[in-house]
Amino acid sequence: MLRKIRIAVATVVFIAVTMLFLDFTGILHRWLGWLARIQFIPAVLALNFLAVAVLAAVTLLFGRVYCSAICPLGIMQDIISGIHGNRRKKDRYRFSWSPAKNLLRYAMLVLFIVCIAAGLTSLASLIEPYSAFGRMASNLLAPVCKLGNNALAYLATRVGSYAFYSTEVWFKSLPALIVAAVTFVIIFVMAWKHGRSYCNTICPAGTLLGLMSRISLFRPVIDTDKCRNCGLCGRQCKASCINMKEHSIDYSRCVACFDCIGECSEGAISYRPVWKKHAAPGPGPDGDSGNGRRAFLASSAAIMTAAALKAQEMKMDGGLAAIPARKVPARKTPLKPAGSLSLEHFTKHCTSCQLCVSVCPEHVLRPSASLMTFMQPEMSYEKGWCRPECTKCSEVCPSGPIRPVSTAEKSSIQIGHAVVNYGSCVVNTDEVPCGNCARHCPASAIMMVHRIPGDKKSLMIPSVNTEKCIGCGACENLCPARPYSAIHVEGHEVHKYI
Repeated sequence: MLRKIRIAVATVVFIAVTMLFLDFTGILHRWLGWLARIQFIPAVLALNFLAVAVLAAVTLLFGRVYCSAICPLGIMQDIISGIHGNRRKKDRYRFSWSPAKNLLRYAMLVLFIVCIAAGLTSLASLIEPYSAFGRMASNLLAPVCKLGNNALAYLATRVGSYAFYSTEVWFKSLPALIVAAVTFVIIFVMAWKHGRSYCNTICPAGTLLGLMSRISLFRPVIDTDKCRNCGLCGRQCKASCINMKEHSIDYSRCVACFDCIGECSEGAISYRPVWKKHAAPGPGPDGDSGNGRRAFLASSAAIMTAAALKAQEMKMDGGLAAIPARKVPARKTPLKPAGSLSLEHFTKHCTSCQLCVSVCPEHVLRPSASLMTFMQPEMSYEKGWCRPECTKCSEVCPSGPIRPVSTAEKSSIQIGHAVVNYGSCVVNTDEVPCGNCARHCPASAIMMVHRIPGDKKSLMIPSVNTEKCIGCGACENLCPARPYSAIHVEGHEVHKYI
């Protein structure tokens, strides 16, 4: 029964967390956003003391149930390992006891802490479990989901239904896509061959929680009087933490999956309080069919296939003339969303989970390719602009780099200012009137002035009031100049209210 409850909870959590990265409507985040905030490392970085205290208390009471029922990357490893085990009966019993690789575990934990303390959060996030899963879901699975949605939208419109609407499919960053694909391959191979080896050798959350689970009050315990030394529990343990020769369990590696309890037909291993002398009989073998896990393998194959494809975009002027693609300007200071406070604050707290990138409705956020902020989100306005009424990124951020802001606050926060390149402005290059930037500026920070002062017949060019500009990027996005906009936004290292 414990194993069935664990599988049920893990299934719900895994689907819900995955949908947070796939939901481009933003609806699910209102109901399920708390699942991102209770992930262990993001909660620590966000100084979410309540979530950290609850997770620590649960671990001290029941062991590493977080790793088996709440962490999406841990659940994904169980799915992959379960698929392998369901192929043949002998594969199901392929595990065996192995000594803990404590030197590697603690070295990775120290490296993770040093990177966080040194401000190299983007490097530390490479091994952080929730962020690693988020990058895989955002870069590999989300494009496939959107392609499926667009196919349904096409079919629906053919029969006169508008239950679905098309959304743009594009890969936001090639380096982030490569990192996500490599991470998936590494974790897939490790889970396929060795079960939970990633959790017990590399994962910093697993090592920290493992230290607490050593003294947990409830643990799986082997009753030597009932044990027949058949070894099935040890061969079923994907954490390789059951030593049948000594009838002992390494509780720092046990993830409380309860597979061993379900396997023992003699009731010789049970989950009980440490002060209880005799174990209660455990349940018999569990007949899990694993259909959902086989379905996950099929979807994983589709993910890797779709990741090699590049979404096609139509850039046509009324269907008659092709418009060159807009290029990203070279900004001296990167742009970060309102609520980030400063570049330093954002860089130190962001774990590169890319949840904000997934929910951005205007495609403004994308992973950085810079070495110092690798895969951390930054803003650019080729696809859209940051609308003052949208605060989705601040609503979903689990680790604290983007603090919650209201729409009223966002309209008053200056994240950057616009800069005009008059040499690229169509007024000067084509000798035609424009004023697109001034017409669409929500802060009324751009005025059109005569190109020749005092000559009222001369064409008008934009002039930016940097004290009023909030850096939303409407001017940059809607500028008709190509390939670079004639006006672009430079970021501020420290955001300020205006």
